[in-house]
Amino acid sequence: MGECVGEWFDASAYGRAIADIYDETAQQLPVEPVIETISRLAGRGPVLEFGIGTGRLALPLAARGIPVAGVDGSPEMVKILRAKPGGDNVPVTVGDFSEARVEGVFSLVLLAVNTVFALPSQDAQVRCFRNAAAHLRPGGRFVVEAWVPDPAAFRDRTSLRLLSVAEEEVVVEAARLCPAEQLMHTTKLRMTADGLRLLPANHRYAWPCELDLMARLAGMERERRWADWSGTPFTDDSRAHVSVYRVLEG
Repeated sequence: MGECVGEWFDASAYGRAIADIYDETAQQLPVEPVIETISRLAGRGPVLEFGIGTGRLALPLAARGIPVAGVDGSPEMVKILRAKPGGDNVPVTVGDFSEARVEGVFSLVLLAVNTVFALPSQDAQVRCFRNAAAHLRPGGRFVVEAWVPDPAAFRDRTSLRLLSVAEEEVVVEAARLCPAEQLMHTTKLRMTADGLRLLPANHRYAWPCELDLMARLAGMERERRWADWSGTPFTDDSRAHVSVYRVLEG
């Protein structure tokens, strides 16, 4: 099927489509438990965030006195970050976070909100883990937040989900699954009084154990895994995970 090839991936496409309303659409995402967990794991830092976006997490971390830098593929998202109070103080490299190098050595690299799946192939995801490890000091941590794939949620490799309903907004997601290459093409339909917005996003999904192997290939080992940022135990029924990998010392 033509729609299942990886050519639909464009590192900057997501940001172009959503940058102006990203903060509005991300209001339901947790912030405080993320900041608490990252602050505890990173100590005094510094922290490098892959997919820093508009600074949803980076700016609160910086406000705690933890030095933060970032990489993002979207100039549009970074422009919004720059316009926020304190945004000019966060160094950001615009580029592919599976390859882009940032000056310095970090205590923690963060890859939140399923962004690891924005990379178009297993090879790119392996490069991302290696790139994270290359930025970390001995004993440093790479923290990845991602959903757990659920192919059973699809019928004939397609799905249509109602994500949210409110008086001022309705969000629906249409998705097509391509299991042979572990690819998923999605478009969210956001309906408000201002009209309809189409928000496309593409994913190369991976199971938690596959990410664990990528970490081992990069010289890291899994230290912890939770079902969420509050530390809920990860079980067979968990639909998401926060995985902490640590660079092997010696």
